[in-house]
Amino acid sequence: MFLQRAYRGALRPSPRRLAVAVTDRGYSTSRSQEAAAWTSSSQLSRPLPTSVASPALLRQFTHGRQFHASRRLQAVKPVVLADIGEGIVECEIIQWFVQPGARVEEFSPLCEVQSDKASVEITSRFAGVVRKLHYEAGEMAKVGKPFVDIDLPEEELDTPSSVIEEDKVERLDKTPEAPVPADVVAEPIGEPTEAVSATAPVPRQKFSGSSLATPAVRHLSKELKIDITQVMGTGKDGRVLKEDIHRFIEQQKSGASAAFSSPATPGQTPAAPSIIDNDAPQQETAVPIGGTQLQMFKAMTRSLNIPHFLYADEIDFTQLYQLRQRINASLAKTGGDGSIGKISYLPFVIKGVSMALNQYPVLNARIEAASSTDASSKPKLVYRSQHNIGIAMDTPNGLIVPVIRNVNARSVLSIASELVRLQGLAQSGKLAPADLQGGTITVSNIGNVGGTYLSPVIVEREVAILGIGRLRTVPAFADDSDEATGAASLRIVKRHVCHFSFSADHRVVDGATLARAAEIVRQVVEKPDSMILQLR
Repeated sequence: MFLQRAYRGALRPSPRRLAVAVTDRGYSTSRSQEAAAWTSSSQLSRPLPTSVASPALLRQFTHGRQFHASRRLQAVKPVVLADIGEGIVECEIIQWFVQPGARVEEFSPLCEVQSDKASVEITSRFAGVVRKLHYEAGEMAKVGKPFVDIDLPEEELDTPSSVIEEDKVERLDKTPEAPVPADVVAEPIGEPTEAVSATAPVPRQKFSGSSLATPAVRHLSKELKIDITQVMGTGKDGRVLKEDIHRFIEQQKSGASAAFSSPATPGQTPAAPSIIDNDAPQQETAVPIGGTQLQMFKAMTRSLNIPHFLYADEIDFTQLYQLRQRINASLAKTGGDGSIGKISYLPFVIKGVSMALNQYPVLNARIEAASSTDASSKPKLVYRSQHNIGIAMDTPNGLIVPVIRNVNARSVLSIASELVRLQGLAQSGKLAPADLQGGTITVSNIGNVGGTYLSPVIVEREVAILGIGRLRTVPAFADDSDEATGAASLRIVKRHVCHFSFSADHRVVDGATLARAAEIVRQVVEKPDSMILQLR
């Protein structure tokens, strides 16, 4: 009888243990109430064990999984999207590098966002497990609001070995899906199997969500009109490479050629060639504006409030052309400063603009609008000491405007070196937010693409912009008159000319001011030797 009571007590949890277990499960029943309930239930008749319980059975009841809380306590940490640019209130999620349930370490990439004409990669500030993504790819994320939740491990609890083994079995039971072999994708699509008709469309795997790819690859897919989500990536973590894009195109071509070249089976009527119906209605397709194009859309919409006026002039680059040739020959011999091998015309023009700003600082200012709540408030003109000149650049992601800072304190060679650095980062999509902030005036060199004349649009928070056309070689008359004798003599010479187009905010800049400033730029470019006298 004594042994039977001992066994019964061993198989039955104590009132204290049960109360703790129930409390751990989140119930509000107090420990005393549970103890009383157990005491009353123990009065009932229970069948006695007929054999001695094994130690393993005792441990199962004593350390059962149902009497323990979770193995790890975790705190959900909302990650807030930080301010990554001047005046930016929202960013577009380009792509996610993680999914819910993924383990991330400190500085692991979380997502890529598009803000103010720049693509920025957001990294994790701590290690943990991703629990929730607040936005989908293509949606706009608000600055200062959470965009992802991460569980942070705080404390490891003592977990019985039986529970650990049980968890291992559960994880092993979840067999991951087998990846598609690369050789299956690389098979020629134009060779149909017996089960597939030669004229039937080749089944292709559908990929959902956004694909991992660099901005250059995305630009390539847009140029080739390829849906990048349909391309199987062979890079790291399924990243789509340029080779994958070209392979995808070859597969499409081989599939199309097989469909057209395969002979018709007996009894089949060949399909009639497609005929363009001139009376067919117009087809329209709505495509959402996103990425860099969306940022440009917003910026140019705000620029509509600025009253523009245009001033254009023709600039003779002949002397600068000759000077540049001599400088590049010298750089080729000495190796330059290690960062550039030759210099373009643009650094000279940028320096000329800075010299004009020294005499006409209104072109380097910004307008501060009057307060809408204060009737007595008046608009202000805020002058800025540094010449932070933005340079419009054409990149695979679209138009962006990185900034060369403090041009008034730089040499032409320093400007050229910084220009090379910004161009390299812009082409690879790795410009930092600091490279795109604080511009005071913009220079747009559209001439390297084409076009002689242009009407540039002023960027918000600026009052002027310079547009540079294409450099052309034209015939011109040179005056070789003899001043002593007064004999007139003209000859035809070769000139290198370019058109400069200035736009200014007519609310604060008048035509005479802009014309005088443009004349300084013209003198610096046409007579670059005069630049030496004004260098600091």
